Amino acid sequence: MTQSLLMAVEYGGYVSLVKLAVFLGLFLLWPWFVGWAHKDAKAVDTNVPLWIGVALGAGAVGILLWWLIPIFIAGLLAYLLSLGIVALVYVKHRNTRVLDFDKILTIDHLKSLVARSDKLEAMENFMFVTARNNEVPKPEPRTPTFFGFRTAYDIVTDAAWRRATTVTFTPKGEIYEVTYSIDGTATKQPDMPRDQMEYLLHFLKEVAGLDSKEKRKPQKGKFRTRQEKQNTDWEVVTAGSTAGEQVRLTRVTKDSALRISDLGLAPDHVEQMEKFRQLEQGLFLVTGPKKSGATTTMYALLRNHDAFLNSINTIEKQPSGPLLNVTQTVYTLTDTGTTTYAKRLQTLVRMGLNVVGVGECEDAETAKIASAAANDGKIVYVVMEADSVLQALGKWLKMVDDRKLVAQTLLGISNQRLFRKLCETCKQGYAPNKELLKKFNLPAEKAKVLYRPGKEVYDKRGKPSTCGTCQGTGFVGRTGVFEVIFFDDELRKALRTVKQLPELGMQFRRAKMLYLQEQELRKAIAGTTAINEVLRVLAPAKKPGAPASP
Repeated sequence: MTQSLLMAVEYGGYVSLVKLAVFLGLFLLWPWFVGWAHKDAKAVDTNVPLWIGVALGAGAVGILLWWLIPIFIAGLLAYLLSLGIVALVYVKHRNTRVLDFDKILTIDHLKSLVARSDKLEAMENFMFVTARNNEVPKPEPRTPTFFGFRTAYDIVTDAAWRRATTVTFTPKGEIYEVTYSIDGTATKQPDMPRDQMEYLLHFLKEVAGLDSKEKRKPQKGKFRTRQEKQNTDWEVVTAGSTAGEQVRLTRVTKDSALRISDLGLAPDHVEQMEKFRQLEQGLFLVTGPKKSGATTTMYALLRNHDAFLNSINTIEKQPSGPLLNVTQTVYTLTDTGTTTYAKRLQTLVRMGLNVVGVGECEDAETAKIASAAANDGKIVYVVMEADSVLQALGKWLKMVDDRKLVAQTLLGISNQRLFRKLCETCKQGYAPNKELLKKFNLPAEKAKVLYRPGKEVYDKRGKPSTCGTCQGTGFVGRTGVFEVIFFDDELRKALRTVKQLPELGMQFRRAKMLYLQEQELRKAIAGTTAINEVLRVLAPAKKPGAPASP
């Protein structure tokens, strides 16, 4: 009897509860994987019976090997290897059938798992609002609408975080090139697969109130995003091409609400321009190359006048934004068959207006009507393309073709550029090279310290740390630099008598007009911008077809 009990105890010693628990736990991994693969294979629309059969077979083979191999740990590894190989093969297969953000076990996916709770919370507080002011409900997962919603969410939140004002999607074969415009500078982003772009484009058209089936004609619409009670307006512009639809997504900013003092003008220029509100007639030329912010400057000058005491109108081909209490007349392509830009302006000035803003002046007829209006008791602001004050004056004299009228009505001319402002958080000071100072005719005592964008910073663990203010660009926002001349009696007299532009330029210098380069160098010395930014902004624009410099 005693011997039988000892034999039973000895036999029971071969059963390990720990090994049994490990076996049961990992055994349950098999049916879980089969269930997940069944659900996922349906969602990605692949061969469900095939993959379920492979998953069942892999698990069965693994369990059999575990039983047959006498060494427990070796059998366990054989089981995990059998199941793991099938799982990895399936994941690789299903990742080829889904969009980037829906792929699993990738580097981006593993990184996202860390911040998943924060992102889910952010999405819960995020809302798309259509052009008709209807809130878009969260779509069902793994539907075409969901893919478009998720891609649009990623794009608009990333663009807002990086301070991008424009996102451009350009078709190139099987991908779309994505470019952000940050502080006026194009910044390349990762390409987007064409199929993902199709989901995004369909969703954007729906929320912006556009025809989702129209792929050739240009379309324009707007929608809004709302996050934590903060609204952001977006404009969508689409246009067909032989390669596919081109798309531009623009974040609507409040630049049109800037005042004269916000533009970046010198204090004495601000003081002079604010006096325009006391005048009853005259014309001021707001000039600069394309995308130099001239329209924003015209808007600021118009806002300088009291809209309740004055009747203010503008005529524009493409308004930059809304102007409170100002009537904005838009000249469109449909008007070209019935009237001209100049005739529409003529109609406006006959309405008894006090202040007129001319958004574009490209022909002599428009210039003559604007000058006549300024001579007839109106304040007129005219936007015109030019590279300098002197060039703008030459073009204006040629278009108006009446020196006496120009001298009698012209209040002044401004010419401008936009430059990026250095990030105040990470900008770095340095002692400038003396040769560089000589190149710009700067005395060493006036520029003992210059500033440049901050270099990449590393934390204690040696990992790169991005500046949270500028997101690593080194710049935050833009401001203007201006070349300005105001006409007094002496300059008006010179304008009537002097025939050569260079001689008029000398008269402007005697009136203490500073060139654009001098004005921007002042900004660099003050630490507002960097010398390299000065060179970039003032570099002459390349003519189309011109060979690239070696």
